[in-house]
Amino acid sequence: MKINGITDVFFDLDHTLWDFDKNSALTFSKIFNLNNIQVDLAEFLKHYNEINFNYWKLYRDEKIAKEKLRFGRLNDTFTAINHKVEEATFYKLSEDYITYLTDNNYLFENTIEILNYLSDRYHLHILSNGFEEVQNKKLLKSNIHHYFKTIVNGETFGVKKPNPKIFYYAIEKAQTTADKSVMIGDGFEADILGAIDVGMEVVYFDEFKKSNHANIRTINNLIELKNYL
Repeated sequence: MKINGITDVFFDLDHTLWDFDKNSALTFSKIFNLNNIQVDLAEFLKHYNEINFNYWKLYRDEKIAKEKLRFGRLNDTFTAINHKVEEATFYKLSEDYITYLTDNNYLFENTIEILNYLSDRYHLHILSNGFEEVQNKKLLKSNIHHYFKTIVNGETFGVKKPNPKIFYYAIEKAQTTADKSVMIGDGFEADILGAIDVGMEVVYFDEFKKSNHANIRTINNLIELKNYL
């Protein structure tokens, strides 16, 4: 069923439009080769993805700084796979990761098609918790920046989703209202519950089909947004 009365569509970026897991895996493959790190990439990523998720939750909740996130997620992952790495190498890998991450810019299936479809009908916006300098590069290098009227970033604004302040700010910057806005994202707490709390409509992007929230609009592929918008 279509969501009526919507004028503005807000997207999360990582794990929603920009395929973070795929791009991140390619980046690690490159920087491990550059730094002569001999590890099983699949095993590393199995641990890293979960550890990274937990660090991002701490960062989102203002419990750790950006530097702790960047260093700690690597340190903990190498510890988990029992691979010793010198501290200086951690910092080098951390910097290399940020440097090379946006060399890979795979988007989720049907991203361009749905952005073309929606941009003819709504004002589109980005509302992200990611690092400002990296998020902007992702948008530019994946050539989707021009679809978005506004871009709001938690690092720049000072608080992150699901804090209602960043939603109110994004809505105000977009010159719209919550009841005319829909939030689309993969983060159930940060994107979906955060948006609901301020009165926005929501669509949950559940790529891995893990959702059991029957009362929440859920999609597994971006093209399914045509069912609602």
